Amino acid sequence: MASQIPSLVELVSEASSLYKQTFPGETPQIAACAPGRVNLIGEHTDYNQGYVLPMALPLVTVVVGSPSPGDDAIIVTATEHADEPRRVNFSLANKGPTLSPGAPYWANYVKGVIHHYRAQPLPGFKAVVVSSVPLGGGLSSSASLEVAFYTFLQQLRPDDGDKILKAVACQQAEHTHAGVPCGIMDQFVSVLGKEGHALLIDCRSLETIPVPLADPDLVILITNSNVKHSLASRFRDKLDDVIYRRARHVIEENHRTVKAAEFLKRGAYHEFGQLMLESHNSLRDLYEVSCKDLDGLVSAAMEVNGVFGSRMTGGGFGGCTVTLLKAHVIDRTIQHIQERYHGTPTFFVTTPSEGARNLQLS
Repeated sequence: MASQIPSLVELVSEASSLYKQTFPGETPQIAACAPGRVNLIGEHTDYNQGYVLPMALPLVTVVVGSPSPGDDAIIVTATEHADEPRRVNFSLANKGPTLSPGAPYWANYVKGVIHHYRAQPLPGFKAVVVSSVPLGGGLSSSASLEVAFYTFLQQLRPDDGDKILKAVACQQAEHTHAGVPCGIMDQFVSVLGKEGHALLIDCRSLETIPVPLADPDLVILITNSNVKHSLASRFRDKLDDVIYRRARHVIEENHRTVKAAEFLKRGAYHEFGQLMLESHNSLRDLYEVSCKDLDGLVSAAMEVNGVFGSRMTGGGFGGCTVTLLKAHVIDRTIQHIQERYHGTPTFFVTTPSEGARNLQLS
């Protein structure tokens, strides 16, 4: 069966309870959230200034907290798999070594967002973070954390509200403090996600076109292989041949992504699904970032009548697949994958959700 996705109300309640436990006698005053994402098609094209077609997920990161002017900023994460310590304490008055990257690694995302926040100076604050976005699954838990924290900071000290520059600031945070030279897609869709829509993003111009994806007979199945692979030993071919195959994938993937958006607008799900499968095969053969686990999940899904298409999503070498299918075959599809796949996958049944937003605390 598919994993139950915690509701936003449940996550806010969990975060608020932890806040009260961590800071006895205090109650959080402000809250914000931002979603993870799944990319339907357009992989390894965003940092090549190409096209992508992601959607925001109901899996979100929630930040609750309160201003505490004059005090240190105290950040706490409730994420079970975060590296220790899960509580960090640093000063905003001196943006020196305390905001430099270091341990624990998760705090680097927070430090980076504070560093690149576009309305300085910030007051001191206390905050708690909880998330339903799986770590390391290719669903952009990092961008979800960055954007949620930026949205939280906007309530402490409002910036000019420019959403594109907000996404860019969060991308810069990942570059400078997490050491990941990511493209703009993850932060962009976490900020600008729209319920019932995927987003066709031109990563060069940053132009965004909402693509309706609200057919009640259609769902998106995310299958997490729960496997991580190393990049080592995968690039041993002659350099010129490698560059050719990588470039060919990017060029063809850009064409696929633009065509896929048009098919989705027309409800041409079979044609859209075929492009998903072509994308996966290209990622496997030309970009060489798939693995037997992801290939097995895709093959198993495609054997079920009512599945339109399936592909790996995210960086590769493990993580998740994304599958477009008819809603009434979801249970049959999950059962078939479990029977055919030799592993312990987890499943999330999703539809396109809203981007980052402020939350009301009761």
